[in-house]
Amino acid sequence: MSGHSKWSSIKHKKGAADAKRGKIFTRLIKEITVAARIGGGDPDGNPRLRTAIAAAKSENMPKENIERAIKKGTGELEGVSYEEISYDGYGPGGVAVLVDCLTDNKNRAVAEVKHLFERYGGNLGEPGCVSWLFEKKGLIVIDKDEVDEEQLMELALESGAEDVIDEESVFEVVTGPSDFESVKKAIEDSKISYSVAEISMIPKNLVKVEGKKAKQMLNLMQCLEDNEDVSHVYSNFDVSDETMEALS
Repeated sequence: MSGHSKWSSIKHKKGAADAKRGKIFTRLIKEITVAARIGGGDPDGNPRLRTAIAAAKSENMPKENIERAIKKGTGELEGVSYEEISYDGYGPGGVAVLVDCLTDNKNRAVAEVKHLFERYGGNLGEPGCVSWLFEKKGLIVIDKDEVDEEQLMELALESGAEDVIDEESVFEVVTGPSDFESVKKAIEDSKISYSVAEISMIPKNLVKVEGKKAKQMLNLMQCLEDNEDVSHVYSNFDVSDETMEALS
């Protein structure tokens, strides 16, 4: 596994701005609702719901909002029914892009995702055409100010993590999907704060693009992230730091 895309680092840095816009609450409510619908409303027996609730609490979502989302998922309260859909596509320069959606209108979601790909020099592909370029992994992101690297490395590997990646201002702890919960618990038990803890899709290799195509790719990823139906965006996009500075 060769590491994460440049978008991974950018997204971590801009997380606070996303939270200020309030959109993150909408995404979390959708995720809690779907997790409860699929696996039941008890977080102790539903790892996906447990992770979603933890993410909501980390964003200071009110307890009543969380409880209402769970009840909508289990059918105790009436609510919108969300459908999970994934799309495979190619960005500028042949970059692989995976888009996960949680939507109450599949036709709207596919039309808007397709439009964004085409607007920024990419195109939607056939189902599965790029998903094989990614691996499902647990991902826990920790600011470097929160922990010593040696301490984190020892803790993570002893609890079952596969790797700890030094990614500029953060450490990224990567796990197998089945080890994610145990590694996350070990980090929490050690009183180490994290900014992201989720099951993610990690690219097996990276595709570097520069110049105009890099700018198009950043715009594509940003607009997909901002779409109300999109829950996650993954890519194997990479770009040099010099180009990033020129674009910022």
